[in-house]
Amino acid sequence: MRFMGVSKKAVGAGVLRTAALLLAIVALFTGGCATSNSRVSSPAIVGTVENGGDGFEDDDFALLEDELDEQAAQVSDPLESFNRLMYGVNDALYTWVLEPVAGTWVAVIPEPVREGVGNFFGNLTTPVRYANCLLQGKGESADIELRRFFINTTEGILGFGDPASEKPGLDRVYEDFGQTLGAWGVDPGFYIVLPLFGPSTARDSVGMVGDWFLNPVRYVNPDEAVIAISAGKIINKRSFNLGEYESFKSSSLDPYVAMRDIYLQYRKKQVQE
Repeated sequence: MRFMGVSKKAVGAGVLRTAALLLAIVALFTGGCATSNSRVSSPAIVGTVENGGDGFEDDDFALLEDELDEQAAQVSDPLESFNRLMYGVNDALYTWVLEPVAGTWVAVIPEPVREGVGNFFGNLTTPVRYANCLLQGKGESADIELRRFFINTTEGILGFGDPASEKPGLDRVYEDFGQTLGAWGVDPGFYIVLPLFGPSTARDSVGMVGDWFLNPVRYVNPDEAVIAISAGKIINKRSFNLGEYESFKSSSLDPYVAMRDIYLQYRKKQVQE
């Protein structure tokens, strides 16, 4: 069948590519936001913001800010002008794309289903954590990840459940290739805000590439399916943290500096652990 000289198959392919492109924008940006939030959002700070600041006095905030500045000073920010520009772009995409999409996801998908989806993806990416545990010489942690995978894949029905977390000593171990490089003695390098991906360092940017090759989703065909899966995964994860980023911004005199300092401090702590 042809319409105005264009085959129906070609039209369908064009629509699919357009949809894939839109999903790519969401997936890439939400990936950055997910990474930023999982690494940056300090529970103590977020909890204080959401509770109206009852947890900290002004002096406490000043001490915390001084500590963050001291630790962040160890990582240079020679690209600050570019980084601020990218922070603004990412902030706009978060406000106008990610937040509305995640909000709709919450309204449509019941929480137990969203939790099951999150468990499934957490189980699916076990190879990333398992390999990085081994690369860091953490044999016990690697064993925990392996045991979690078999328990959740069987008892948890392909990972949609997380019965392993209910067993003593089997909490998920969070390791990535950026942490592995840090454990090997690689310095963070300079700070950079990646377009769509969010805050990072030279070391962590390389780590993201390494982790992508360990992620089973990468090997799904076609490419449009990879994009759709990644977008769904990260939007689902974001649906549990609606409002935290806005609270973070409203509590910061300079959100760019606050994001940078907290990110660098948190990543340093992860490497040390």
